[in-house]
Order: sequence, then structure tokens, then C-alpha cells
Amino acid sequence: MSTLQREYELVLLGATGYTGKYCAEHIVAHLPTDLKWAVAGRSAPKLSSVLDEIKPLNPDRLHPGLEVASLTPEDLNALARKTRLLINTIGPYHRYSTPVVEACANNGTHYLDVTGETPWVWEIIKKYDQTAKSNNATIIPEIGVESAPSDLLAFSLASLIREKLSAGTREVVASVQLKSQASGGTLATVLGILDHYSLRHISDSSKAWAMSPVPHTEPTLSISLATKIFGVRSIADLGVLTTNLGSGPNVAIVQRTWGLLDQGNFYGQHFQYSEYMRVRNLFVGFAVHLAIAFGKVALSIPPIRWLLKKCVYKPGEGPTKEAAKRSFIEYRAIATADTQSRTRAFARVRWNGSLYSLTGVLLAEAAILVLRDRATAKNLGGGLLTPAMLGQPFIDRLKRVGLIFETYIMDSSI
Repeated sequence: MSTLQREYELVLLGATGYTGKYCAEHIVAHLPTDLKWAVAGRSAPKLSSVLDEIKPLNPDRLHPGLEVASLTPEDLNALARKTRLLINTIGPYHRYSTPVVEACANNGTHYLDVTGETPWVWEIIKKYDQTAKSNNATIIPEIGVESAPSDLLAFSLASLIREKLSAGTREVVASVQLKSQASGGTLATVLGILDHYSLRHISDSSKAWAMSPVPHTEPTLSISLATKIFGVRSIADLGVLTTNLGSGPNVAIVQRTWGLLDQGNFYGQHFQYSEYMRVRNLFVGFAVHLAIAFGKVALSIPPIRWLLKKCVYKPGEGPTKEAAKRSFIEYRAIATADTQSRTRAFARVRWNGSLYSLTGVLLAEAAILVLRDRATAKNLGGGLLTPAMLGQPFIDRLKRVGLIFETYIMDSSI
């Protein structure tokens, strides 16, 4: 059966979870009313309850289907054959979602998720990239807060420099500032990675450019000794920066995008990307750096991980919506052109509100772009791709639903 003849355009797997509910709400409120879609999961009563909750958001749209499916290969293959695209919000992904990706890759079904688990993403690239290409399945992991904003930020800056200066980008330095609480699924993922993978696997997947499809031969730009020791640096127009706990997955995805776009030539062969947390002053920056360093050591000790698992939200739970409304995340970045003049470009991305709401928005808007924008779908082909491969049309859609996104050349003479 052609993918165009399938029962659904979109299936949301994991709609009863914390992130899945946000995604379902955005689908109902903002995506086209003629969209043929369904929610899927193990419990029909729980799925029905979610549908009852979201129906008042747009009573006139087509009622979604309900698919009961477990995470067995039989159920997942049957589900993948029913839909053109599957959104997966079931985590931790390293525990539950490898067979979901396998079913989508084998059946030519597009796939989106919101993992931030670098060891798992590295694993599925190796296992399923070629199969997905052969079956024209677009597989895009990490299209939530990890790592879509960072990837789109770097893409937008490199595109601007390429357009205005006909040059590559030498470096992008990004800063992140946020106010948010983690959900139970996020915390369970962090605590489970070290239990699941060997230190060797984690180390290999975390190496610079490990996810790039082509080798990056240029040496990494040097960092001062003081920054290496104290974890703090100050950059004009970005402020005081320190170690960012969430930078690893984002950097890895940006590096993969570098290799996917014209084998690194679009961004430029000297391209480098780094990401930090923005803080008030040097003292706070040093304190954050120390806390993260000690935290990593603590998480390597199994009894401490066991204790923390008893204290966090359960998967599927998270901050109340009232608390989430006070959240925000803002990225700022400066790109340096690979020219003698070292012209700089600036970008800012900001979301006011729940980060999990943003993740739901990113998933839903990416899905409808892949499904309904023929030019984008044709350019994508298939394989294990990245958020930035959706390009400027994705950014434009996100801006229309509330994401603040601005870029400009800092030299006003250009």
C-alpha cells in the first residue's frame, strides 16, 4: 500500500504522557481540521480520557482515532503501516523506543521524537539510517527542546552568512537561559542512561563529530586555560557563560547537520559550535560549573542513582500547568564568518511558557510540514536526519505560533 493511501496521516504514540498531552493539545488547536490522525498507547481508557480533555479546544475538527498498541514488534509494525508519520513521546527512549524506530524505518513511515539521549541516537543512526533511506522514511530524533532550537539557531546563522557574505561560518557560540522544572520522564532518562549503556558506548557516542556522516578534520578552536579550570568565559554581547548540562545532545545534533548539508560545505569546513549557560556573574558561573562536575561524579555511583529515582516525579508527571506558565527559555548566539574581516552575526530565540509546551509545538509543526509541504518532503528524502533539515519553512511555522526568532548581521554596513 502506498503511504498516501494509509488510514492516518499522523499517529501520536504516548499521548497520555506529560509531553504527549501538550503535543495533542497543539494538534487539536492549531493543525488543519482535515488532518486524519489518531492517538495510540496501551490503555484505551486513558487514551479516551485524553481525547475528552482536548476536544473542547476545537470541537469542530475531525475526531481522532484511537489505537491500542503495545511495544511488541507485531503491534508496532501494524501501527506503522497504518500511518504516514508517527510521533513518539514514549521515554526513556533507550528502554522503549528502538523497536518503534525499527518499525517506522522498515515500513517507510516518517518518525519524530523528543529524546535527548545521545548514546541511543548514535545507536539508532548506526542501525537504521540505511534502512530508512532505502524506504524513504524520514527519521528525526531530538526535535524537541533538545535539540531543535540549537540546531535551527546554528542553521539560521550559517544561512544568513552564506546569503549575505557568500562565505562559510567559522564558529557559533550559543548561550542558554531558562526557567523550568523537569518532568518525571526527563529525570528517569537521565538516571537510566548510565544503567543501560557501558561507559565505552557513552564515551564513543559523545566524541566530537561522532554523529556526523562525514569526518570533520579541522581542530577544535582552543579554549583558555582559565575557562577549562573554572568553566567560565565572558563574550561580548552574550555575557558571562558557564558549563551547560544540556549542551551535549545539542552540539551532537548541530554537528550531524553540518555533515548532512552538502558534506559540511554549506556551513564551511572550519565550522565549530559550542553552547553554554548564561549566568549573572563569574561567581555564579563557577558555582554552576562545580555543581555540574560534582553531579556527574555522583550520578556515576549506582546507590546515589537508586536514591534519586525514589525522589523524582514518576514518568508521565511533571510541573502543574500554572507553574509551567512561568517558565521560559532563551537562546542567544553569535556566529563569526570564515572571512578575513571576521564579520559577526547575531541570533535570538525565545519561548515564553512551558518548555514541554514548546516541545509539543515543535513536534506538531514539524509533522504537518513533513506531511503537507511537498517541497520540504522531496528535499528530505529519507534516513536519520536532524531538525534543521526542515529548513526555513520550519522556522517560519514556529514563528507563527509564538516562537521569537531573529537573526541579523552585526556589521550594519552589510
